[in-house]
Amino acid sequence: MLRSLVVAALLGASSVAAIKCTRDSHCPEDSPCCSTYGECGVGAYCLGGCDPTMSFSLDSCVPAPVCQDRKMKMNSLDRIVDIGKYLGDSDKADWVAQGEPVVFKDNVLLTMPKDSVGTLLSSTVYMWYGNVKARFKTSRGAGVITAFILFSDVKDEIDYEFVGTELGDAQTNYYFQGITNYQNSENISLSDTFANYHDYEIRWTPDKIEWWVDGKMGRSLDKKDTWNATSKNFMFPQTPSRVQLSLWPGGKEGNAEGTVSWAGGPIDWDHPDIQKSGYYYAAFSDVEIECFNAKTAPGTNSGKSYWYNNEAGTNNTIVDGDKRHTIASLMATGEDMDKGKKKEEKKKEDKSKDDDKDKDDKDKDKEDDDEDDEPATIPGGGNGAPTNDHGNGDDSNSGSGSGSSSDNAPKGNPDGTDDTEPADTTNCDTSSFNQECGKSGSSKSKSEDSGNGSNAGSRNGASALAIIIAGGALFWL
Repeated sequence: MLRSLVVAALLGASSVAAIKCTRDSHCPEDSPCCSTYGECGVGAYCLGGCDPTMSFSLDSCVPAPVCQDRKMKMNSLDRIVDIGKYLGDSDKADWVAQGEPVVFKDNVLLTMPKDSVGTLLSSTVYMWYGNVKARFKTSRGAGVITAFILFSDVKDEIDYEFVGTELGDAQTNYYFQGITNYQNSENISLSDTFANYHDYEIRWTPDKIEWWVDGKMGRSLDKKDTWNATSKNFMFPQTPSRVQLSLWPGGKEGNAEGTVSWAGGPIDWDHPDIQKSGYYYAAFSDVEIECFNAKTAPGTNSGKSYWYNNEAGTNNTIVDGDKRHTIASLMATGEDMDKGKKKEEKKKEDKSKDDDKDKDDKDKDKEDDDEDDEPATIPGGGNGAPTNDHGNGDDSNSGSGSGSSSDNAPKGNPDGTDDTEPADTTNCDTSSFNQECGKSGSSKSKSEDSGNGSNAGSRNGASALAIIIAGGALFWL
């Protein structure tokens, strides 16, 4: 049975405990944004996945880019940006990456090297209903999970997940606001998902969800059938969601027993795919997003961004408007989107500079530029994903795997050659929020574009070597 809500973090001794957030315990004002993983911070924590119902205020999260029709051929890394470099400009990238995607034979491979926690790609635009299709081959092996899902900031979710020992089944599931219901899962039978490409599609309207495989509907769900008489609401996914593609280790040592069992057992880090290629992999060739394009809400995309105006987090609390969805730095939040912006840049926007301005004045401005320099860590973001032992609903998070280990970086191809185009993993700091393996692996270094991995928010626990970023409560009870 599919379990789509937590995978535990590998937590060790930590010098500074991260601030946790739930619907009953919101983030503090100085670290106002509640991330997908239930921790408070700024910067990346305030962008995709920021939960406004658990943040300091509804305005703490940065508005989300509205839906755009996109046909994405997955044959390049040009439109994939590391989470440590992404500041919300959805026009410049299609995907935000955590982990190590590589290019191989006109496919983007999601990789999972030995002892790593896999790779996650999240779309930069959101879907508020519509159709999304992905063509891919899954990974394989005990404990290995491939996923293609829609996931909203308030944890509405529509899933395809694939267990590496069950290559004849696509597991489908859905969740409303992360509330666990193990009766929601159904399987679709198909041919070997590792050996064969299949076209997987989610067709989502305000009244129905359909799961299609290779042009044939395998499952449908009517909204009317999700009515909960106790809570007096429809337990139906209904809020703007990102597309997420992931490969993650459900069978990793330290995961809950139920998670490991569901994933097909403990993962084998000496699997033939690891020995041959250096990593487990799932191959994605195409992804297509088709917006719902409603004329009136719900399901519109006429503005620039989506945001919530009420903590209920339902589709009638979504605003489709023209608020900005970019931040100036990884110090910024939804309530201070220019925090960390260089003073010189601010002045250029406020007024035209005098060409003959005195050089001394310019030098003085330059000296003041670092007033809001980005820190080596994102405040409040130190400990990774939550470690709930049970899927208990409100506190559960969801999503997909992320991150990779520097000692076991991608090194080859499925066919044994070495002509992949991986990110540079030679100095990967596995304690960083984004685990981007840039040229500088020091968690103390600062870069003006905040793109060298650790500047996106490094963790403070020396023994916390990896984050299993598949979300928040993927356990059997």
